[in-house]
Amino acid sequence: MSYRTALAHVLTGAVASGGEPARMHGRFPRSGVTALGRAGLLGLTIAPELGGGGRGLAEAADVVARVAHVCPAAATVLRSHYAAVAVVEVCGGAWVRAEIAAGRHLCSLALEEDGPETTARRAGEVVTLQGRKRHVVAAGEADSYLWSSGPAGAGVGPGGRSLWLVPAHAPDLYVPARAAGPGPSGSATSTVCADPVRVPASARLGEDGGGERLVRDLVLPWLAELAAVTDRTDQEPVLVAS
Repeated sequence: MSYRTALAHVLTGAVASGGEPARMHGRFPRSGVTALGRAGLLGLTIAPELGGGGRGLAEAADVVARVAHVCPAAATVLRSHYAAVAVVEVCGGAWVRAEIAAGRHLCSLALEEDGPETTARRAGEVVTLQGRKRHVVAAGEADSYLWSSGPAGAGVGPGGRSLWLVPAHAPDLYVPARAAGPGPSGSATSTVCADPVRVPASARLGEDGGGERLVRDLVLPWLAELAAVTDRTDQEPVLVAS
């Protein structure tokens, strides 16, 4: 089954049914996101050998554009998820990539600081992260966050940034309030706090201090393209089925 056929099966059902409650009442489109996962669309860009779709940015943009016509909140969630997964696919472990491929794991970006830069302190194999992130999509709803911080090591030059895959269930990681963020109603865009949060050193994605390059080369291009197709949805008709 092609990804477009799989999308067509869920678009007019669970995704569409969650669109109105999201717009009118600010409800997170959980049923639609779950259906997208079961249809293989959360894992669209994961390698086939791990059960993913093996697709790229063009196909992800196609999915986001089609979903945006039916449920803008779900499209915003997918946009953050796909941009985060672009890094996870390159730097993440096989287990979490397989979970994404199976539709059981939703990622989101937590890169914009709400105050001073998040600090990272390493003691043995444990890293302590402390900081606040704002404008996090699917805050309190995602399974993990692609979280940025200053470098954990002392030997990294100024301006370095590190990336971590932080589990949403980590103790002392919390959403203080479901404040209205810049995203569409129902996208659960809010602040997330690490106060502080301890993660294994293996949660780092890429090199210590190398996060800036990953954001520049992967996250930003994906976000730009996915935002562009979302912005065009009011001007260009998108067919539900092919």
